[in-house]
Amino acid sequence: MPTEERALIRLSLPSKGRLAEDSFQLLEECGLKIYKPNPRQYAATIPALPGLVVLFQRPGDIVSSVRDGSVDFGITGLDVVEEFKGPNQDILILHEALQFGRCDLSLAVPESLEGVQSMLDLQVYASRLPSPLRVATKYPVLTTQFLNQYQIPHTLISAEGTLELAPTIGYADIISDLVSSGQTLRDNRLRPLPDGNILHSQAVLVANRKALQENPQALQVAHTLLEYIEAHLRAAGNLAIFANIRGESPEAIARLVSEKPTIRGLQGPTISPILSQDPTTKWFAINIIVPRAELGQAINELRSIGGSGVVVMPVTYIFEEEPPRFKAMLAALQPKA
Repeated sequence: MPTEERALIRLSLPSKGRLAEDSFQLLEECGLKIYKPNPRQYAATIPALPGLVVLFQRPGDIVSSVRDGSVDFGITGLDVVEEFKGPNQDILILHEALQFGRCDLSLAVPESLEGVQSMLDLQVYASRLPSPLRVATKYPVLTTQFLNQYQIPHTLISAEGTLELAPTIGYADIISDLVSSGQTLRDNRLRPLPDGNILHSQAVLVANRKALQENPQALQVAHTLLEYIEAHLRAAGNLAIFANIRGESPEAIARLVSEKPTIRGLQGPTISPILSQDPTTKWFAINIIVPRAELGQAINELRSIGGSGVVVMPVTYIFEEEPPRFKAMLAALQPKA
């Protein structure tokens, strides 16, 4: 590998599937659009981040590459991170909730096992088997850790294909697999145990710990990624509202606003005078940020204090003084006392 090429910071993304599509979309919405003129390319760039090259790998391979340091950053599922991260804390999770790729790693049993409705039922069922419980899974580490919590003797059955067929064919008693809608389980006469959830998973941003500790350029890229991702995700759940309100003064309007639970804004409302052509009435413009889910209540509250001409707009970014997760990352990089 030429020295000048490896000098570039590397970000690895899923190569195909919904996780890949959502990763592209998130970065684009964050203002970090990926430039990949040829869909067959195995590398791309982000013009907003010079010195960064984007690679494309399978989700599990992303974890391995970040762990061994051949890649500096990666976006992949928390399930594969927890399964393949290893014991040495080489991988640092920078953002644990990118808001896509949600699924659960869960234990599922055949519908015919009517007496197994919980993990305690499974414990009793397994104790009555002549041999250890056979569990088909692609997640041996996480599955073993979970079953050991219940002291359930088990044998793991490695399967590369469709796990849902394993109990029907007869080479496993139950399965441990990712569940999204649950429809595939139902189609194969399986059901997840209500308390058999091993891990709630979604897409996460990870980094190589050593790269962050030793490479200032990697640290700067981490700051930029977290800055834009956090600002965008924070903004996605909010709306900007602009309205006109009659009143005697900005302070008087601010007092009215402070009495309303929804329209107080982040730190408070922004209020400015309107140069009205009617000298007998004082008008002011108010600008606030409200949660998207509370829009109806916010409009009602504005109307109740004399608001009119209400304009609602989406918010692209809400930047804090410093990304909270960047501060957390810096703290995690400090040597433990």
